[in-house]
Amino acid sequence: MTTEPELRAAAGFVEPAVKAEFPGLRLVWLTAPARLRRTTQAVERRLQALSNRYWGASVVAMRTQPIPHAYRVFFRQIGLDPDITRVPSEQAAVARLVHGRFVSHDAIRDALLLSVLETGVPVWALDADRVDAGGLGIRTTKAGDTVGSDRPRAAGRLVVADASRVHAVLFGDVVPAHRPGAETTRVALYAIGVEGVPMLHLEEALWVSLEALEGA
Repeated sequence: MTTEPELRAAAGFVEPAVKAEFPGLRLVWLTAPARLRRTTQAVERRLQALSNRYWGASVVAMRTQPIPHAYRVFFRQIGLDPDITRVPSEQAAVARLVHGRFVSHDAIRDALLLSVLETGVPVWALDADRVDAGGLGIRTTKAGDTVGSDRPRAAGRLVVADASRVHAVLFGDVVPAHRPGAETTRVALYAIGVEGVPMLHLEEALWVSLEALEGA
């Protein structure tokens, strides 16, 4: 008999000035055992079934749905045009149109893809050994901060970080050296929520990823 994975998500910190400006912005995260390996047939079948539900008209209509719409509103608030820099669920849907299906890569990336497709909430993965014990959160960059290179970032950029280092620009790709790799045995999964996205949806997105990983 299969048992449901136990979800123990922690609320990440949000810098006070950021929280004051964007009250609905939050991050939840958890750690889980995971390795880079081929995805399971069960996950491949789920991706295939989802591929059959995404067509041109349905992708265009996504932006009017509550969860994608909430992310689109937030993108505009932080100066991003969601018609150019697409919110994660729309980005995944457009990739399906381009490739004709949802492309399977590996167990970890497929678990993240399932999360955003089934809940509309994006989830990212870090190698858990790169995350400080104090955990993840959202802050603005400070003078001298770098994001995966020696080039300093302009101060005031929203990023996902811990007490020691920046892991990603908010809603951006994870720094390559912090992504799960061949030596990874545990991942830190994090989901970002904005105003209009209930906490239940963030927890569900993490659960979907965790369930897929536990079956891998």
